[in-house]
Amino acid sequence: MADSIAATVGRIKRDPSNVLDRVRIRTICEELGHAWRERELDPATTLALFLQQVLHGNCPCSEVRHLPGGDGGKRSFTGSAYCDARKRLPLAVYQAMLGEVIDAALPATRREEHRWLGRHRVFHIDGSTFSMPDTPELRKAFGMPSGQAKGCGFPVAHLLVLFSAQTGLLLDAWAGPLRTGDVAQTPEAAAHLLPSDVLVGDDSFSSYAHLALLSRDKLHGLFPAHHKRIVSFRPRRRHCPEGKKAVPGMPRSRWVKSLGKDDQLVEYFKPKQRPRWMGKEEYDALPDSITTRELRRRVRGPAGNRVTLTIVTTLTDPDLYPADDLVALRLRRWDVETNIRHLKTTMGMDVLRCKTEAGVRKELAMFCIAYNLVRVVMLEAAGRQEVPVARVSFADALKWMRHVQPGGTMPDLVVNPHRPGRAEPRCKKRRAKQFDLMNRPRGVLRKRLQKQKKNA
Repeated sequence: MADSIAATVGRIKRDPSNVLDRVRIRTICEELGHAWRERELDPATTLALFLQQVLHGNCPCSEVRHLPGGDGGKRSFTGSAYCDARKRLPLAVYQAMLGEVIDAALPATRREEHRWLGRHRVFHIDGSTFSMPDTPELRKAFGMPSGQAKGCGFPVAHLLVLFSAQTGLLLDAWAGPLRTGDVAQTPEAAAHLLPSDVLVGDDSFSSYAHLALLSRDKLHGLFPAHHKRIVSFRPRRRHCPEGKKAVPGMPRSRWVKSLGKDDQLVEYFKPKQRPRWMGKEEYDALPDSITTRELRRRVRGPAGNRVTLTIVTTLTDPDLYPADDLVALRLRRWDVETNIRHLKTTMGMDVLRCKTEAGVRKELAMFCIAYNLVRVVMLEAAGRQEVPVARVSFADALKWMRHVQPGGTMPDLVVNPHRPGRAEPRCKKRRAKQFDLMNRPRGVLRKRLQKQKKNA
């Protein structure tokens, strides 16, 4: 993969059907001990076609040989042959290429203009889900939603994603069983971060164990206070010691210092009960207490309504990190919802097609690769058009990636208007067709129809 945004865009223009580095793919396959025959669907061609398939809405395998490409569309393989070629390629190859794409894009996150307050890289972390075909292997690997009748639903995976806040680049994505907690995979996410990086997420990440882990690794966190944590800004207030029976309305944190109105330093104590996602040895090594900062502000939310934010953070210096800057950073957390919507709705990752666990993980890796390549195009367009990258249309960049011809030049991409406080209801105007929902297995319903037919 190229080592700069301009070089990556140049590679896309030269050969959009083969943007991934063929030489590097062959090298990775050799390093992993994967042998192949020299034929039309070699590893590099298979990955290039898989990328085109994802960019075109994850179309069926039978449609792939008809997709436009740099080879003039002269493809003789069948859909089943292409599907078999994807299966033969080990999952490790897909994951290695995702790592190559991420490593190539990371320098963009280190630029000074992409740092918060000129000092820190900021990353958004959040959990989501995606669905897949109903097969025994996928049901066992990922699980089914609760309350779902047997044979009437689909397996659903838990998805944890890590985005660069300033660039929108996707650093990694982890798929696990549906009932995996968001915080359970944060140690893997922290491996992508460097000292002084700031992690922003929802209140599930504001537990003592996670804040202590961030502090241990010289990382920073900024999260809403957990909805079960009692926060009081009364100076020199009393607190309920850890291990003692909770007193209604009394915080468990110890007041340390006031930093201003509704802004304070407090001491969090290590709970007696260890979280299930952390090993005993690692938990025992955590300190008995940590000092954190709590602040509360009444602000205007993304939809224009007034909301009260109570924030906990490890950024404790009020001179380096004014309260207003912390609140503004917290409000940008909603950008992660837009990025996830680009992945799941705009690109179509909400429902994957593969029927095996390895196939699902390969699809996920290719979606992440495609997403990052579109983001690279957006960064290039943002610099050339002199607008923030968040204003560049993801959908327009994706369409250009789909249809660019070899040697084609990038036009000015659509720039979305700046609409702070915009509120749109989450509802559909077009009515769904009036079909009954499946509440019994298909085989049972089929027998009922056959019986009705005989009795008619």
